[in-house]
Amino acid sequence: MSYQDIEQQDVAVSRGGLGNRAKFITKTYNHLLGAIFAFVLISVYFYQSGISMAITQWVASFGAGWMVLLGGFIAASWLATHLAHSSQSKVTQYSSLIGFVIAEAIIFAPMLLMASMYADGVIKSAATVTLVGFAILTAIVFYTRKDFSFLRGMLMWAGGLALLAIGAAFIFGFELGTWFSVGMIGLAGAAILYDTSNVLHHYPEDRYVGAALQLFASVAMMFWYVLRLFMASEE
Repeated sequence: MSYQDIEQQDVAVSRGGLGNRAKFITKTYNHLLGAIFAFVLISVYFYQSGISMAITQWVASFGAGWMVLLGGFIAASWLATHLAHSSQSKVTQYSSLIGFVIAEAIIFAPMLLMASMYADGVIKSAATVTLVGFAILTAIVFYTRKDFSFLRGMLMWAGGLALLAIGAAFIFGFELGTWFSVGMIGLAGAAILYDTSNVLHHYPEDRYVGAALQLFASVAMMFWYVLRLFMASEE
């Protein structure tokens, strides 16, 4: 999950001047935009090349395919975030970000393929809602300058419950319905507040790649469940 393994500090890191912090924030969001752009390009390539169909067929043929994808999402998020935040090597940080973007494109491939078959504009609508929501939450943090690090405990608790629900759905064979998607969208929104607050107040200024990865993971989670909600409304 997007909120895991960020070391919290009782005081903000030394900024070395407002100019340095502003440069760090600019680099973080430039890398985030680059990650989103790369995700879109890879997803389009998967769709046009038939890779998305191959992944979808594999998921359909394997009973636990969707759970494997969700497990892969969580594992990739945890590993990439851990490497990006724990390593001082820029090569490792960039490798983590690139690897996570590719992993997300693979995980999203069946969902995006099915969404394209539901109705024209479903993906565009879900992406628009996600980006608008992200922009509003980001503006709240930067306008209020509030430290949302207190959300960490709640995010860990709610994330644990979400994993428990996903595991129970797999074991007992029930569907995770609309309200689960709504709850996960709320969780993703809280994660964006938390991540953005860390970018503003706590991240060391040499970890802009890790900060971008963390934000990308939260945006991806919101997009996944917004799209899932849109698809459910089309059924």
